[in-house]
Amino acid sequence: MAPVVHALAAAEGVDARVCVTGQHAEMLAQVLDVFGIRPDRDLAVMRPGQTLTHVTTAVLEGMAEVLAEETPDAMLVHGDTTTSMAAALAGFYAGVPVGHVEAGLRTRDLMAPWPEEANRQITGRLAHWHFAPTSRARDALIAESVLESTIHVSGNTVIDALQHVTNQILPGRETEMATLFPWRDPSRRLVLVTGHRRENFDGGLEAVCKALARLAARGDVQICYPVHLNPVVREAADKVLGNAADVHLIAPQPYLPFVWLMREAHLVITDSGGIQEEAPSLGKPVLVTRAVTERPEAVDAGTVILTGTDTNRIEAEATRLLDDEAAHEAMSRAHNPYGDGKAAGRIVRVLTGGFP
Repeated sequence: MAPVVHALAAAEGVDARVCVTGQHAEMLAQVLDVFGIRPDRDLAVMRPGQTLTHVTTAVLEGMAEVLAEETPDAMLVHGDTTTSMAAALAGFYAGVPVGHVEAGLRTRDLMAPWPEEANRQITGRLAHWHFAPTSRARDALIAESVLESTIHVSGNTVIDALQHVTNQILPGRETEMATLFPWRDPSRRLVLVTGHRRENFDGGLEAVCKALARLAARGDVQICYPVHLNPVVREAADKVLGNAADVHLIAPQPYLPFVWLMREAHLVITDSGGIQEEAPSLGKPVLVTRAVTERPEAVDAGTVILTGTDTNRIEAEATRLLDDEAAHEAMSRAHNPYGDGKAAGRIVRVLTGGFP
């Protein structure tokens, strides 16, 4: 949302306020700092061992108070988090038109990803504006009987943010970034890994880690795994990879160092949604450790491969990309369908065209 926040701040006649819920408080401050954003409101809902029920009710109650005090003409939410779903519901109850940024992503399976698929479908039913990143996302909304006049194909703002960082921030801080990872050996190829999906908690994460252990045993790669703060994720990583050579289990990274790691990587293994868009923008092949994805455009374009959490499949596909230069090159050069870095401007032009 950072590019949208900046575009709204620059728009004539718009008084934009930023409210954060603090659902992931540790990660939030890092991103706000990189993009120079100071929130006007912070609900600070995060607490140890929080449940989805707690997040939902805390955001719903907190946003009800914010909306009553701010009386906005419109509200924007992003993506498929529980925060977005609960905030959209609060807006609906308050009679405030909601714009959904990154609308129309679908797997049609409420359990994969869970709870994100339900979150975005619910948000989609409540939204007045639907800012779809691709034409395929637009078509998914039309199939759900969403009025076509309320759907706007904007591209994805994640590409705006990535371009801003790689073009304007990273060039002056390359040396600083390298010192953060003293173990990095530029002569060895880097495999960057993330994993945090709840549907992979029951054995899936361990299966992925077993594949990583096999890849590390090659002896010619380094594996970097910024481990999510969720204790279930940490336990699986430590159990399988805690003593593995050439595997670096590190803390979750701020946005800027993580972008640097993506640029360094030879390939990326992830269950993240956004990384399926970001890494291909940097020319990095992606293996997605999920059975289905709400970003089928990337599969069709050839920038990502779905492997699920099958240990053998992950190892085989990663090995192919490490050993077959032509296969790696083909994925690296495939067209990224998620935008040109101008999504935020398109969104703001729609909003400033008039509220309902």
